[in-house]
Amino acid sequence: MNTNMPEFWSQMTEQFQQNLTKGWGQAMQNFQSMDLGGAGALPKGAASQLKFDPQKLQKIQTDYFKDAADLWNQSLHNSLNIKDRRFSSQAWAGNPLATFNAAAYLLNARTLMSLADAVDADAKTRARIRFAVEQWVAASAPSNYLAFNAEAQQKAVESKGESIAKGIQNLVHDLEQGHVSMTDERLFEVGKNVATTEGAVVFENEFFQLIEYKPLTAKVYERPFLLIPPCINKFYILDLQPENSLIRYAVSKGHRTFVVSWRNPDESMASKTWDDYIEHGAIDAIETVKAITGAPKINALGFCVGGTILSNALAVLAARGDRSVASATFLTTLIDFTDTGVLDVFIDDNFVKFREMQMGQGGLLKGQDLATTFSFLRPNDLVWNYVVGNYLKGETPPPFDLLYWNSDSTNLPGPFYAWYLRNTYLENNLIKPCKAQVCGVGIDLRKVDLPVYLYGSREDHIVPIGGAYASTQVLPGKKRFVMGASGHIAGVINPPAAKKRSHWVREDGKFPSDVNDWIAGSTELPGSWWDDWSGWLKTHAGKQVAAPKAYGKGAKYKAIEPAPGRYVKAKA
Repeated sequence: MNTNMPEFWSQMTEQFQQNLTKGWGQAMQNFQSMDLGGAGALPKGAASQLKFDPQKLQKIQTDYFKDAADLWNQSLHNSLNIKDRRFSSQAWAGNPLATFNAAAYLLNARTLMSLADAVDADAKTRARIRFAVEQWVAASAPSNYLAFNAEAQQKAVESKGESIAKGIQNLVHDLEQGHVSMTDERLFEVGKNVATTEGAVVFENEFFQLIEYKPLTAKVYERPFLLIPPCINKFYILDLQPENSLIRYAVSKGHRTFVVSWRNPDESMASKTWDDYIEHGAIDAIETVKAITGAPKINALGFCVGGTILSNALAVLAARGDRSVASATFLTTLIDFTDTGVLDVFIDDNFVKFREMQMGQGGLLKGQDLATTFSFLRPNDLVWNYVVGNYLKGETPPPFDLLYWNSDSTNLPGPFYAWYLRNTYLENNLIKPCKAQVCGVGIDLRKVDLPVYLYGSREDHIVPIGGAYASTQVLPGKKRFVMGASGHIAGVINPPAAKKRSHWVREDGKFPSDVNDWIAGSTELPGSWWDDWSGWLKTHAGKQVAAPKAYGKGAKYKAIEPAPGRYVKAKA
């Protein structure tokens, strides 16, 4: 270090180093105590045994001192320019001390993340360290604390303390409801202003209700269309508002449309298995749609885990010689679990054994546990953003149908969940012919020989684009793969009328093993992928016939209650 550097700079640099060392130490404590499902998956002393790549470490140190010097010089000239949206308000810019504090935090945050990437370890350990550091970095932002948040302080002064009082009210409310409010949930009601497409429940068992939707066209295609949503969420992500409803869109295109509305499990379902969801969920739904419509074959769509369930149902039917499904659509679906993205940090043999011991023979995985896990995959956007707005600023989050749905969590039966963890994320058994046993048969996806439409979102953090694309290497039938912009939900729920985002297609019929090679040969098209999918589905829907005048069929499949039904309204 330059011995001519002023004493105050030496002190400031020393303070920076102390903060960085403290931050790394606390992040490593976070790493060591990470509750990966309570399994104690990390070896004792793992954090203290970490080693770093020497070259990377030297570069990190050099960059750190250079950036720290630049930060100090900019602060002396009042020229700090912070682009992070957490510190973007005028209240931060007008407070030099707060601005410097934010800039110092961002410098340390960048360095901590670089240190995580420089750890000399296997890829999984490095990913876990990065995840732990990211959680600590996100939680330690000065914007998360009233003592350091210049914007919240200014609002408290301007409102004469009203914002603080309102923030306390919001905190008490959220503690009572058991989760952080992402939207004003009082403004939404299922069946009133979300899940409003007209229809009726025409069948139910203890696993699901089957909803048939009222035709919007004088004629419908002879081959009916069944949607299987994920059972870890509620189906109305596909039917939020009329203008962004994939269900309504399908109905408007002339498809006789049905959807599975999964039951929100309670203790009476605590022993239900993966086999139960395949046999009495997906397969029963397929058979019921055939019975109601009289069609020998149907078209089906599976979204996320609903797609994984559909793939297993198709494999079981194929093993039975049943070709009831003419075509399948898979939206952001994992079948090959080689590339599972950030969720892989939670999965190892100890974690899965713990879950099997905890609930493999019975029990419930609480919906809020799942919701919390998914939120902390994006901690700044889905956790701390609302902590700051709701509690420090005393704001009521704006109405947003998607975030209301996101907060409407569902439980899962323990045996179902334990089987799913071991056979998908841990052992990737679905792509191993006859390795996974489902409904008494060995799953062999090579026999699922039917036309498929595969969709993946480019920025998906739950089903990475490589994971969605991997199904092209597994399913043997004629395929079409399309990539959309944005993430797991926003990429899927992208109606054409919005004229937002892009999608990518490739017309040469080639599916190289690496998704990046597919992307390199693809063509970007503006707007939604929905019309492309609609055109594809039309070719598998058969001729058009007169639309039905009533729901269901006869006394056996008569309308039970109006859509969206009561199953979807049950809270976790």
